[in-house]
Amino acid sequence: MTRRMRAYYRRSLLYWIALLPLIVITLFPFAVMLSTALKPRDEIFAFPPRWLPSHLAWQNFSEMWTQSDFGTALANTVYVSVLSVLLTLLIGTPAAYALFRFQFRGRGAFRIYLLITQMVSPIVLVLGLFRVFVQLGWIDTESPLIITYAAFNAAFTVVMLQSYFSTIPLELEEAAWIDGASRLRTIFSIFLPLARPAVAVTAIVILVNVWNEFVIALTLLRSSANYTLQLKVFTLASSLYEVEWHHTMAAVLVATVPIAIVFVWLQRYLISGMGAGALK
Repeated sequence: MTRRMRAYYRRSLLYWIALLPLIVITLFPFAVMLSTALKPRDEIFAFPPRWLPSHLAWQNFSEMWTQSDFGTALANTVYVSVLSVLLTLLIGTPAAYALFRFQFRGRGAFRIYLLITQMVSPIVLVLGLFRVFVQLGWIDTESPLIITYAAFNAAFTVVMLQSYFSTIPLELEEAAWIDGASRLRTIFSIFLPLARPAVAVTAIVILVNVWNEFVIALTLLRSSANYTLQLKVFTLASSLYEVEWHHTMAAVLVATVPIAIVFVWLQRYLISGMGAGALK
């Protein structure tokens, strides 16, 4: 092994030692969650506490799934999240393209307006949204959630994509126009494939926001059959008589796994999109 390689491994070891406290602090809640989810019920509050269960109680997951109707909540969350992401991108992508490519009166003011809307907390508008959807008769349905989530994430989508679109040279589109391609075909055949990393990064952020949203869902949903994952976990953790912590932690773990899988699956786009933004 060369001296250069030895120095590289020593630096890597020092970096990992420096990062170890942060890793432990970050993973500690997940370790507690996993340990509690796999413990038998009588070992959760045992004293002195035991980090490792005497045996793995996998039945906690099946009991939680059947007793709380967790599958319905998972399906509701997937349905709302996917449609919210698609609707937000459907609105935000053309708006971001127009904001970057076209010159029009009020363009700068509109960009400032988008930035200002990001400072407003959705909680401030919850009461108004509730009254609007009551008048429309949409309370306790998924439609108001999808529309509200798309509306709250649209400005972020436009700002995020417009910043990335500015890195794509206009000459690529002009070359396609010279060859006879229409603007619409140029957008779908050349522009959007180049913007795929930015669209994927934006979709990840929107998906995480929608997946973890709680206040708006709590305001607009009433029946347990329409609950999302966050509301279902909340009902498990706020039982009137006794909280079944092994079921609650199992529910939290199951609710975390799908979004983690999607994040890992799309991380290559996340890295490339962040890198392009940094170069910008």
